[in-house]
Formats: sequence, C-alpha cells, structure tokens
Amino acid sequence: MDLDQLKQILDLVRDYGLSEFEIDHEGLRLKVRKDVAGVAPAASAAGSAPAIVAPLPTGSASAGSLAAAVQGTAEPTKPGDAEIELEVVKSPIVGTFYRSPEPGAPSFVDVGSTVKKGQVLCIIEAMKLMNEIDSEYDGEIVNIYVENGQPVQYGERLFAIRMR
Repeated sequence: MDLDQLKQILDLVRDYGLSEFEIDHEGLRLKVRKDVAGVAPAASAAGSAPAIVAPLPTGSASAGSLAAAVQGTAEPTKPGDAEIELEVVKSPIVGTFYRSPEPGAPSFVDVGSTVKKGQVLCIIEAMKLMNEIDSEYDGEIVNIYVENGQPVQYGERLFAIRMR
C-alpha cells in the first residue's frame, strides 16, 4: 500500500464522515478511527499482521496531514506487543451507559483498574431498568469507549480489557 492509496482511503473516511474504517490488504491491516469523544483508541494485532491505528483530527484537515498521522503510527510493533491479548466487552442491550451506580458516586472501574470475572463494570439503563454489566474476564481495563450518560447500541464496544 503506497502513500497515494492511504490518502485516498483517508479522503473517503473524511468525506463520508466515518468514525471508523478497517481494511486488510496484502498482509497489512489498516484501521483508522476518528477520535470524536477525546477517548484514545486501542489497537490489537490480529494474526501476524501488525495493526495500524490512527486517530483522525476532527474538523477539516488536508489529506496530507491525515496521511502524516498514519505515517507516524506505521512503526513496527515491539515483539512483546503481539503477546498482549485484549478482550472487548460489548453492550448486550440498547440503552444509556452509566459508569457509576448513582450520580456523584465513584465509577465502577476506570482505565488501569484491575477487574475480576463477574465484577460490575457499568450499568445500562433500558426501559427504566438498571442492568449491571459484569466482566467476563480477569484483567486490566485499558480503554473505556463510551462516555457516561451516552446512549449505546446492541453490540457497541464498552471496554477493552488486557487479559491476565
């Protein structure tokens, strides 16, 4: 994949207002994610192909600056990076995402928190019912994809957990 192809992909992502785009091409996996909520993206490598994740700047930007953002992330991954296994907790229902049991209370988990299988991660309110979402994994929270009070869809990513 050359620089012109990357520019074309980034132009398409920007022109169509996509928040995320992923492509596998000749053993290279390119994943572009627009950082719309100020949350840093998380990446995991699939197979032996390195993953390239580039947060896109919001607003209008030239294809050159977008391509530069991707070029900056194209460094080869460290040998230990391929051994890190991330699991993603997805929303089992449609509703409103809450990080704490009530307003003003501390969050169930934060980035860097160690979690055990069965531990409550968040609450999703659906039809006036508060549904606790439990961890299916033991590990460490490395990313929280949703902001407190935001609506979530079925299957939407909520948390990334580094397995232990």
